[in-house]
Amino acid sequence: MPSIATMQAEISRPLVSIDPFLKPEFKRSKQLRLLQILEMPERCGRLPKRMNCTCGIEVAKELVWENWELGREITKLLKLKNVQSKKQILTFSSPSSKFFTTLFPQSISLNPGMSFCLPVTFHPTEKCEYNDSIWFELGDSSFQVLLRATLPGYALEMPDAVHLPTCGACDSSEAIFQMKNISMYPTSFSWVVPEPFQFNPAKGTLNAGSRCTIKVIFRPYGALVYEDIATCKSTGEEESTKSICLRGISKYPHILVKVPENMQQITQHDDTQTVLDFGCIAVGSTVEKHIEVFNLSQVKAVFRISRAHRPALMDPVFFCNKHQAVIQADGKIKIPVLFSPQTVGITNVDYFYVGTTGNTSKSILKVVGSSKGPLVSLEKSLVDFGCVNLGKSATCTLELKNFSDVTTYYQFNTDCSHSVFVIDQPQGILDGLTSKTLSVTFHPMQPINYYRRLACLIQYQDPLYVNMIGTCHSEQIKPGILKPQHIDLYQINMARGLTYYPPDDLSTMLSEKKLTLDQMGALLQKQQKADRYQAENIDNEGIRKDKASDTMEQPPLIHPLAEYFNDTFSSTDSSLPPHVSIDVQEFVFSSATQSCPFSMTNHTMGKVSIAWVCTANSVFTISPQACDIPPLKSTAFRVTFTPDKTNALYGAELECFASYKVMKDHRLFEDCTLCPPWCLTIRVTGHSFQPGLTHFIPKYTLQSPRMVFLPVFQGETTYQSLLFQNIGDLPITYKLDTELCPDITVKPSVGIIPAGARQFFMLKTVPQAGRIHKHILPILLNASEKYIQEVTLLSAAEKPKIALEGDGMLFFKPTCLYGLSQRSYIIKNMNRMPMNFEWKIYSDDSQVLSVAPTSGIIQPNECLAQVWSFLPLEEMRYTITANLLFWRASEKPNAQAIKKTRLTLKIFGEGCKGVITAEQPVIDLCDVLVGDCQSCDLVLLNKDSCSLDFVLEVDQEISGPCDPEEVNDDPTVLDLEVSKGTIPARSKIIIRATGRPSRRLNYSWSIRYHILAPRAPAHVLEKSMPLCQIKARGVYPMITVTDARSSGSSKGISKRHLWKLFSLDTLNSYLQRDPTPSELIYRVPTRHSIRRCPSVFTPTVLNFNFGAAPLGSEPSSVLLMFENKETIPVKWTFLFPADQQIELEYWAETGEFDPAELNAMSIQENKLFTVSPKSGFLFPGQQKSMQLSYRHDFLGISRLPVLLKLSHGREILLNFIGVTIEKDRHYVYFTSNKHTFAPVAIGSFSPPKQIYELFNGGAAPVNYYIDLEPLRVMEEENFNHPIFKCLNPSGQIPPGRAVHIEWIFSPLEAKMYEVDVPVHIIGGESALISFCGVGYNRKLLGESAPDRTTSALFSVPPVQKVPLPDQVVFLSEEQVSIGDIPVYSKTTRIFFLYNTSEKEKMHFTWHNTSEMSKAVSIMPSSGELAPGESCLCILTLFASGSPSFYLLEFICQVTSKHALAQYKRELLEWEKEKDRQFTEFSITDKNIKTSSPSKDALDDLHKVGGNIRKYKTLPPISRTSYVRRSHKSLRRRQRAAGMLWKKPEAPDPFPLHLAVLARSHSLEEFEANFPSELQKHYIYRSTSAKQESNSMESTSSEGQYSSIANNSTDREIISDVLMLMIRSLLDDPPFQQSLAETLSEPVPYFCQMQSEDSYRTLTNQEDTNADYDESMSTHSDRSVQSVTFNKDPKLPITDRQSVEMQRQEFIHQEQQLELKENIKRLPEFCNLLEEIFLNTLQNIMREANSGELVLTSRPRVIALPPGTPKGSLSNSSPRSSHRSIDNNSPGLQEKSSGNRTNLHKGQHIYNTKEKER
Repeated sequence: MPSIATMQAEISRPLVSIDPFLKPEFKRSKQLRLLQILEMPERCGRLPKRMNCTCGIEVAKELVWENWELGREITKLLKLKNVQSKKQILTFSSPSSKFFTTLFPQSISLNPGMSFCLPVTFHPTEKCEYNDSIWFELGDSSFQVLLRATLPGYALEMPDAVHLPTCGACDSSEAIFQMKNISMYPTSFSWVVPEPFQFNPAKGTLNAGSRCTIKVIFRPYGALVYEDIATCKSTGEEESTKSICLRGISKYPHILVKVPENMQQITQHDDTQTVLDFGCIAVGSTVEKHIEVFNLSQVKAVFRISRAHRPALMDPVFFCNKHQAVIQADGKIKIPVLFSPQTVGITNVDYFYVGTTGNTSKSILKVVGSSKGPLVSLEKSLVDFGCVNLGKSATCTLELKNFSDVTTYYQFNTDCSHSVFVIDQPQGILDGLTSKTLSVTFHPMQPINYYRRLACLIQYQDPLYVNMIGTCHSEQIKPGILKPQHIDLYQINMARGLTYYPPDDLSTMLSEKKLTLDQMGALLQKQQKADRYQAENIDNEGIRKDKASDTMEQPPLIHPLAEYFNDTFSSTDSSLPPHVSIDVQEFVFSSATQSCPFSMTNHTMGKVSIAWVCTANSVFTISPQACDIPPLKSTAFRVTFTPDKTNALYGAELECFASYKVMKDHRLFEDCTLCPPWCLTIRVTGHSFQPGLTHFIPKYTLQSPRMVFLPVFQGETTYQSLLFQNIGDLPITYKLDTELCPDITVKPSVGIIPAGARQFFMLKTVPQAGRIHKHILPILLNASEKYIQEVTLLSAAEKPKIALEGDGMLFFKPTCLYGLSQRSYIIKNMNRMPMNFEWKIYSDDSQVLSVAPTSGIIQPNECLAQVWSFLPLEEMRYTITANLLFWRASEKPNAQAIKKTRLTLKIFGEGCKGVITAEQPVIDLCDVLVGDCQSCDLVLLNKDSCSLDFVLEVDQEISGPCDPEEVNDDPTVLDLEVSKGTIPARSKIIIRATGRPSRRLNYSWSIRYHILAPRAPAHVLEKSMPLCQIKARGVYPMITVTDARSSGSSKGISKRHLWKLFSLDTLNSYLQRDPTPSELIYRVPTRHSIRRCPSVFTPTVLNFNFGAAPLGSEPSSVLLMFENKETIPVKWTFLFPADQQIELEYWAETGEFDPAELNAMSIQENKLFTVSPKSGFLFPGQQKSMQLSYRHDFLGISRLPVLLKLSHGREILLNFIGVTIEKDRHYVYFTSNKHTFAPVAIGSFSPPKQIYELFNGGAAPVNYYIDLEPLRVMEEENFNHPIFKCLNPSGQIPPGRAVHIEWIFSPLEAKMYEVDVPVHIIGGESALISFCGVGYNRKLLGESAPDRTTSALFSVPPVQKVPLPDQVVFLSEEQVSIGDIPVYSKTTRIFFLYNTSEKEKMHFTWHNTSEMSKAVSIMPSSGELAPGESCLCILTLFASGSPSFYLLEFICQVTSKHALAQYKRELLEWEKEKDRQFTEFSITDKNIKTSSPSKDALDDLHKVGGNIRKYKTLPPISRTSYVRRSHKSLRRRQRAAGMLWKKPEAPDPFPLHLAVLARSHSLEEFEANFPSELQKHYIYRSTSAKQESNSMESTSSEGQYSSIANNSTDREIISDVLMLMIRSLLDDPPFQQSLAETLSEPVPYFCQMQSEDSYRTLTNQEDTNADYDESMSTHSDRSVQSVTFNKDPKLPITDRQSVEMQRQEFIHQEQQLELKENIKRLPEFCNLLEEIFLNTLQNIMREANSGELVLTSRPRVIALPPGTPKGSLSNSSPRSSHRSIDNNSPGLQEKSSGNRTNLHKGQHIYNTKEKER
């Protein structure tokens, strides 16, 4: 804020510089007062900081007064600053209210950059809010500054709305906004926030002017758009509320788990299962792999990874350390998964759930991995040292091989320091795929046999065993040498129980034949031998099978771990006791010298010698060292610990060998009875630490402090190993106390581990079922209670358990009969051991139900899915039971002792029939472009409750104008998007069907379907059901020329003649044909040629003939109307040669052109032919007009090939031809050099007249004549019968018009006649025209005879569709086709002229163009048309007596009434001026000589009509006063005076062409060919009689058709024959009688066709007969009267008079009736009636045209006629008919705005009635 000094400086400068503001008498006291006001502290408020720059003036938007007090004035300064670079002057107005005051309004002048401060004073009177403003004006613009005074209050400022970021459902997003206390008081606030929004803080207090940041938390629970209102309640002295709009959008996140290396996803139910396979890795190692989690949604996804539930005691081997993470939208994250197996040979399976918060998206990760351990083997299982002398030693090697790549530890279970067998490396590491050679040394100490079975303990592998044997001889004692075969025999003999007898006894028994030897040399008792003999298997042929060793003879198979725990000398069979046993095998000694007793027991039948192996320096000694133990006796021994140093640890394994005493002398027994010794060991440990001293701190590593035994069933033994490693420099003694866990057996339990050595502890237990056994095994280290390592041991007996999905029930959806329905069913192994499983289905149900796989192995904790297949055979509900058998995988499935567990699965299904229907039985693709495609949606419905598998088949049928054999080989052109699929139950599917017609024919595709049924019978599989039908029609783009108009120089050409010039009928026929393959090479307009005249790919060529016109005349223009009558759009293009040429570079142009190319280039460069537009696009039903024009700028004939190209359709080459001639040249344009007449029947007495047209294309009349000599030659060749006859062979053709030449074609034979006739043009070029005609036999052709008028004569469209420029008058039809009519008939038609102009009045006049046109009259022949008015025209055709073809042309010249009146006015003025100039003259030469006027001068003056200078008219002067002037002087004066005043020209009328087409037939032919049409025509009998008499006279005089022969001989013969015939008739009485009867007969109908002369004669005869009949009747009446009177003479005279009067009246009535009948028979009367009826109809149409009558209105009934008796019906008929006319009279007065529609209907009704009348 500026300081007070600055503000004073800003306001003091304007006060000094602007004079109007300061008065001269302005006192200094007032200035000081103002400065005091400005120096007042700003306690009243603040200046607004928001500044506004308007019109270059920077000013605050408003002044606000806050914290004001009543009764005190407060002044603020409004600063105005000029920020523009020019001086500005502004004015201001005072505030409108009295509460705000300022300086007196005046102008303020501000220089650039200057400021002015305007003081505003506020005078409050009430405690309320005040509002006002100050207006500033700056030139044409103005602005205002608001003045506001506010009351103090509590107000919080906050935004109106808060938009929170989009987040996922069950997630959260945050946003913050600022809330400010804009009041002057502390304000407390409290928010009421709707869910799922939260505010933090939700309440608090804001000091004045302080701010608070509010955090908005958005926690949605669904995917919705949230918009709600949060309300803030603020409290102070008064409470107020304010709301804020909260908007947030939440979406469901969607994640996808993918394994990068190999993605295998299996969808089960609603979850997607991804499999991560670690493969097989080394046990004890750890492998890490990654999975990728993708976020496919637009919001971030928070997901969690959790492990699925596992069976009890299953230690996890898969680890995922990342349990929760966030993935941004469209992002991904890698999650590591670790696999660390601890057990060899087990496939580990585990499951992880990867789901978003709220479980909106959940995926299952299945991790699979197996482990492999070491594969270690010994090179040999027996080491034979042979015989060694006492005191000597022997050494052998033993090789260990590891065939696996897994590194392992090994340890031989022996103490080499106290053994006779010393291994140089008793323990160590064996790397993968390596071997290690060990050196074994044999040090015998006594002359006995030595045998020990050593166990080699290997980590992650069962122990290996090696047998070590040797014999020691001394000089005195030489025992039998122990050999390897003795060991094998010992195993067999031990199994047979013979080793408990000493060898000498066995020898004795052998000698006594109590024992025998088997094939292997083993001892065998005789009873055992007999049992074996009976048990031998002999086949039918007597051949003994290969004998394997009997199970009784072979040693039992002992598990290596069981053998390890049972010691090598004890039998695994509990029924066989050990040979020699020790009661205590482990001793632990304390610090002092100690000894402990133990005993050894001999369990054999012989005396046993004991020999202990003692070393010289050992601290452990046993006494006695050697002794003998009698059979079945025990002997005591003592072990003594004597430490040799203090504070030391000691340990050893003491070894002794026990053998039969007789073994010391080999001579006392047989070799086969030799028994190896038994090796026994005891383990001893001790220390020499004094009490109270600290023992060594052990440094070691333990494999795991928690051990879980391998799973076994109840009653089975399970083993586990524990690796202990001494990592220190001192040995460690150990003792495993099993007192706390008596179920656990540990070996070894005591011992010493040298520094850096390892020790394997083997553990064994037999768990009990029903619970988990937990044992704590303490390990006492270094004989100190301080160093105890506890190991937790867990074990449990497993029960076979597999969980079935869905509580053991499986439901199949309803399935179609013979259809296959499959479903995945999951079973889960709830054990820790793999299980074998097998499904059992009853044989009756196996046809309906199957499962795959039926058996297999399911790994621990694995969820295995089987695919069940349901195939119903009947329509019913199925309930099937299947059994699941499962057992331990390690057992053989064929073993009978296997205990299998059974589970039952209930399966429910339903079989039902299936039918597929189509939503639309018939689908019509309508018209499809050939080569293109049209698609439709085929909706298939399945209304049944089962899903249906289907296959669709398509049968194609092609119809239309084609060869069936050709189209049968066409491939099916209907493509189905899906031809095989499944429709779910009660649903529908949409299949896209695409049709691609290849021909312009009708296609019909019948779609059938098969229900896929794997086990359906053959007749069901072969049967297909109809589904629907698809129809289409292949079409090509086609256009039709529906109208043609000419203008310019060719405006005199009629439409019919223009149709021929442009061959439009042929063009339309070509356009309706199929394009050839060559035309479809370029389907769209393309530049494809490098030639100036491109090659043509179409065989269709037509001429577009623009006609001829003089040089320099107006261009000949033709408007064509193109219409697309097809149902597909079409694009058409006119391609000039230049449009088809590829534009080449300049260097590629050859520059050599032929004449044709030069001509085409010249025509295109000068644009003689133009087409506008050259291309277009027409939708179906659309019309488009185009203009073709030819400029007559060069003499000669111009030809240009133009290609009409329809895209994807036809190509037609159009030869544009135009002719330009000299102005004075006589030129007749021949459209063709051949003309064909209509066919004529042979034997016709009156062949019709036919027309040939000649068109004058020049500007001068043309005379023509036709050379008839070829016709005479043809007449002589055809028996002097005129085949072709020209009726007007010469004549004149007006310029721009056509003339009709009448011909008669009269064939004699049914063949084609052709004659070449020269047509000579006087002063022009002649032409040779070939005239052709075809004669036909009507009897042979029958109904197909071309008697009717062919459609070719009426192919021109009758209605105009192309309006010409400036055309305002139109015809309702341009061609009146009357059709076939009889001769002597009168036919009328009506049509209309319409004036479409809204302002201009038009005048029309009808003109005929030929002599034949006189047979047609048009009424009115001229008239006027008001704007928007229509005129009814009546066309009447009087058919002549000779049959003819009527091809008549009428021209209606239409002229604007205004232009015509203007022309008349100008013509009248011109004539007046001409008369004035003729009588008025001026004399300019005073010396002129008077003379008589010259007639030539007057004529010249009259011709010139020049403008003579106006002077005052003088009185008439004598003729001698005329001055003769020459033409040159007069022209010179006229040029000096100005231009000549030409005679006004009449306005050029607009021509409308009307064609009248008809054909007249003779009465006989018409009645024969059109019997039903004759009654519709009226024949004028009077006219026919006259024309027949005239024709007979002319025919007899000329002898054209009546004379058959002209020579005298034929004439005489004919006269003689006729004479004889007449004489015989006159002499015939019946003929005479018939003549008499004919005279008395009534007048027949055919009398109407007599001539006038015969009619007069007949009339005279009728009059004579009437007089005769009258006299006869009078005579008869008189006789009757006389007779009557004679009969009744008594009658009075009055009565006789009345009777006479009645008779006279009756006679008069009869005469009147007879007269009426005679009058009705008269042709004149009939003609009169015809005219009356015709005029009545015409009057009605005129009334309808004028709007006085509405033909389509319904009649109105005003009053019903009164009832009449039955007897007066005849009298009431005239009244009723009169009333009916009156009833229609109101309709006659109605007028309709739709006059044109009314007239069209009336025209149709009139023409129809006229035809039927």
